[in-house]
Amino acid sequence: MSDTPRRYRSAEEDSARWRGFPFRPGDIVISTRSKSGTTWMQMICALLVLRTPELPAPLIELSPWLDWLVEPQERVYARLAAQRHRRFVKTHTPLDGVPSDPRVHYVVVARHPLDMAVSLHHQGANLDRVRLAELTGRPAPPAPDGPRPSVEQALVRWIDADPDPHAELDSLPGVMWHLGDAWARRHLPNAHLVHYDDLQADLAGQMRRLAERLDLEPPSADLVEAATFARMRARADRLAPDSAGVMKDRNAFFRSGRSGQGNALLDEETRTRYHSRVAALAPSDLLAWLHRAEA
Repeated sequence: MSDTPRRYRSAEEDSARWRGFPFRPGDIVISTRSKSGTTWMQMICALLVLRTPELPAPLIELSPWLDWLVEPQERVYARLAAQRHRRFVKTHTPLDGVPSDPRVHYVVVARHPLDMAVSLHHQGANLDRVRLAELTGRPAPPAPDGPRPSVEQALVRWIDADPDPHAELDSLPGVMWHLGDAWARRHLPNAHLVHYDDLQADLAGQMRRLAERLDLEPPSADLVEAATFARMRARADRLAPDSAGVMKDRNAFFRSGRSGQGNALLDEETRTRYHSRVAALAPSDLLAWLHRAEA
């Protein structure tokens, strides 16, 4: 990880807020792309650290999104400074935008990009963009000039778009940049990659594996149960990352994101185009690991 982190900025985020953050030994940074298992991993870390399925505060308070401009930096820093348990902090910033500290653990969750893009499309319909603009001091967005594209149309456009990956991190180039950067660091003792599909297939085993990597006690059965999708959705009011009221429906945030859904929406020609694009964006061993469900 670079001594001088790259700065990532958008209308709602600024990774410069990480610069100067006073880390403590044992801190956990959860770095994922949007709709790739961020809240799931935050909940897993909360359960492993706090050892109770009944969290003492909403998840967004226990594990704040440090670089989100909706909440003033000084307030986020103060809340984290007051915590006495091991801290687990959320970011959508790639690891090259976060300061490196050998005392800190960095957890990156990877999801099949097509599945992520489908969930991102549905999440877009659930955001109150007027409220979001108000909170970040921007003008209200213009009204849409036509009907919203279908998920199939949006997925094809997402595959074909070619923006700067550093400027549009939720684009296909941006996703592959984030994952490629993490993949290159996977040999580091404090960098941990987790596959979304592994969490779905063997949640208990993955929680035990992560606990061992983080030097925490393995989870009991009730902690694993609290991290299941059904239990988390039932507690959306406490777990959805929406302290500022930017979601239209907190329950919709926990939409069932099935593995393989994105691939199933594509015809053969578009599927081939997708694989050609990612082959130019990431190493083959990362792609084999990422796309294992297709094998």
